[in-house]
Amino acid sequence: MRARDVVAVTLPPGPDWARVTAAVWEVGAALLPLDHRLPEHQTRSVIERARPTIQRTREGWSRRNDGVGADDDVSLVIATSGTAGAPKLVEFERAAVEAAVWGSVGALGAGPRDPWLSCLPLAHVGGLLVVLRGIMLGAPLTVLPNFDIGRFAAAGCRFTSIVPTMLVRLLDGAVDLAGFRGILVGAGGMPPDLRARASAAGAPVVQTYGLTESCGGIVYDGRPFAGVQLRIHPETSAIELFGPTAMRGYRFDERGTAEAFTSDGWLRTADAGRLERDGTLHVLGRLDDLVKTGGERVWPEEVEAALRGHPKVADVAVAGRPDPEWGQRVVAFVVPVDPAEPPTLEELRDHAAGTLPSYGLPREIVLVPGPLPRSASGKIRRAALR
Repeated sequence: MRARDVVAVTLPPGPDWARVTAAVWEVGAALLPLDHRLPEHQTRSVIERARPTIQRTREGWSRRNDGVGADDDVSLVIATSGTAGAPKLVEFERAAVEAAVWGSVGALGAGPRDPWLSCLPLAHVGGLLVVLRGIMLGAPLTVLPNFDIGRFAAAGCRFTSIVPTMLVRLLDGAVDLAGFRGILVGAGGMPPDLRARASAAGAPVVQTYGLTESCGGIVYDGRPFAGVQLRIHPETSAIELFGPTAMRGYRFDERGTAEAFTSDGWLRTADAGRLERDGTLHVLGRLDDLVKTGGERVWPEEVEAALRGHPKVADVAVAGRPDPEWGQRVVAFVVPVDPAEPPTLEELRDHAAGTLPSYGLPREIVLVPGPLPRSASGKIRRAALR
């Protein structure tokens, strides 16, 4: 392995990840983490598109004759979640990754003696950043083979990164989270009632916002890292970012790279938001998830937050469906607490009427017997709902 190699790593989570990542980082190669849980044909598809020069699997190291090396200073190639289509291959220069790590460390006040716990998929930027923080800080690092409440509780770490569904399981399992100094929660936001529940349990939760192209969460509790700037598009309400953590571009995709940035160099996002007077960012939701009904705009996350507090609702997701009269109608996909006694549409509308405008109330309910469709990082796959 040498500088400018692109090293595709397909390993289950464990101590080997930290060792391999550190070795790639040390020689100046570029890491391409792949999810070991993917079916073989999906892994092969990513490999064919990314064209790494080296592969690291359980069987060991191998060099590929058809590989293409990375450009100078590129240290990370990572696939997006693919919730809105085929995953894109995002390239980062070393300086951008370092800015993301040190921005997080500075915001949290973490030091080299603070142990980190990794329990997210390492093929996604949120999970990989935990490993990189441990490596760059020289801090103790525990990488769990999978998310397990018992192992999580016994790890004795001070910082970790999880998604909202994991936080729910930890709270349901009465895991003591007060010993942490920071629990980063990303992947689609966190409902206010979950945040309140975590706070009551003494969990030092930090709600993060970012995307793969920004090298993960770069806004903590509405506040951007030092050096990161935010602005809102005046017509679409789209969030745009500018700062040192932004991606270099998409591998082998010049057109996609050009479209990802504005003419003055700001990174476009697929999310809508607003900036409060004090500069705090409030994320409204993904632009393509917006439900337009009767000329009004409804953000699914706000409806979900209002419905989750109903005692008969175990989980809920909201999406739009075509409607001949309204253009779209708001539909609630509900996992009931008791399938024998699910909530009615009228009960849900009455429950949410105090917090939502009338046009934001669901007009249809779909009862879902099992878990809602989510990506590996915990995001609702609304296209699957529709």
